[in-house]
Amino acid sequence: MGGQVLIQGPIPSDLIAQETKEHQGEKHLGAHALFLGQVRADRADNLVVKGIEYSAYEAMVGQVVDEIRQSLKQNYPELDVVNIFHSVGRVGVGEISLLVFVSGAHRKQTLAACSDCVEEIKAKLPVWKKEVFTDGSYRWLE
Repeated sequence: MGGQVLIQGPIPSDLIAQETKEHQGEKHLGAHALFLGQVRADRADNLVVKGIEYSAYEAMVGQVVDEIRQSLKQNYPELDVVNIFHSVGRVGVGEISLLVFVSGAHRKQTLAACSDCVEEIKAKLPVWKKEVFTDGSYRWLE
């Protein structure tokens, strides 16, 4: 488990395919779960989001991801793979900004671990979002 976390711009679809291909032949695994976070065209005060600009405290991201992985492995000992990829920079509406790929021995634990991983990322990963609207204005999100 490990590797690159931050991806400049949207998460490319070939990365999603690569993650699946890389782990599908491992015979001790019985389940793969993935989460794809996509930018929505939200509305706020009659403005429509056209994209999100993500920024990160890059020096801390790896450490926080390691802590998330360790926590998941303690709660779900059958997990083997926990890979997280998060965008930085501009990601447009309809594009993917988060990929979580989790593999383990059994379906229920793997699905639960994937969900918990997403919640941990939202709560702990030092990544910030600035919504950019179609008129060029923006707002920072908590």
